[in-house]
Amino acid sequence: MKLPYITNIQKYSIHDGRGIRTTVFFKGCPLSCTWCHNPETQAFRPEVLVNPQACSGCGACRKVCPQHAQPGACTGCETCLDYCVNNAREVSGKQYTVKELVKELEKDRAFYEQSGGGVTLSGGEVLAQDMDYVENLARELKNRGLSLNIDTCGAVPFERLERILPWTDTFLYDVKLFEEEAAQKYTGSDGRLILDNLERLSNKLAENGSGRQIAEIWIRMPVIGGVNDTMEHMERTAHFLKAKQIRCSQVNLLPYHNTGSSKYTRMGRRYEGEGFYTPSEKQMEQFADYLKAQGLPGVKIGG
Repeated sequence: MKLPYITNIQKYSIHDGRGIRTTVFFKGCPLSCTWCHNPETQAFRPEVLVNPQACSGCGACRKVCPQHAQPGACTGCETCLDYCVNNAREVSGKQYTVKELVKELEKDRAFYEQSGGGVTLSGGEVLAQDMDYVENLARELKNRGLSLNIDTCGAVPFERLERILPWTDTFLYDVKLFEEEAAQKYTGSDGRLILDNLERLSNKLAENGSGRQIAEIWIRMPVIGGVNDTMEHMERTAHFLKAKQIRCSQVNLLPYHNTGSSKYTRMGRRYEGEGFYTPSEKQMEQFADYLKAQGLPGVKIGG
């Protein structure tokens, strides 16, 4: 079993499912969304982030780097951290055993119980990690009576969704784009696998024979100004969800924000989303009203 890397264990999360939750951000994702606000979770390896305000440019780190500080060559060995006199560098990515991670997540049990919350596994993409690890973690959390949500982009083999299904209360499923060319341009994938998996997952939820849905699906749709902030996109969304009879219980419209753009500088990368913008409040309300009128359940802005 291979230990994945984790970039953050975020306490008191209120936007990743019901109640107060602790969200675990796994490192590594099959997509490369241009607007990604967690770029440090895209690569499956540890990376060094630099605070440009604290860096004096002394060059000490460059002299000791085994990779000669070449862009994109960082292995996260942490050698440079020991020589940074200004503490301007940090490594993104830490490994936990299942036991260690469960122990950390158990610390917030009181908040879960009081609010109806629990744990959300996110990323990056949690289902792109070692599935023995993910399944063992999920099983252990459920055996302890903790609610478990899976935040997924859906760009993984369907067998991975099937494997985690018995332990999952809610899938927070991202739906970004429907046009294959646009999806390829902005996410690095044509999106067909994502939509196919959503349909298969929805169908799978009704196959337990009891007539009771065994897990929920919440559709999460980032609305990116300049990319998919059009009524045409909302019409395609409603048509797909209704035509495919997707068994979702909530649709969250997530307005774009650029709060993660500064991370790209810290990683030595250029943020390619300078032309994106946040849709207006009025525009978001129009989108939400349209989807509600189409009969989609639980439509809300944010969350």
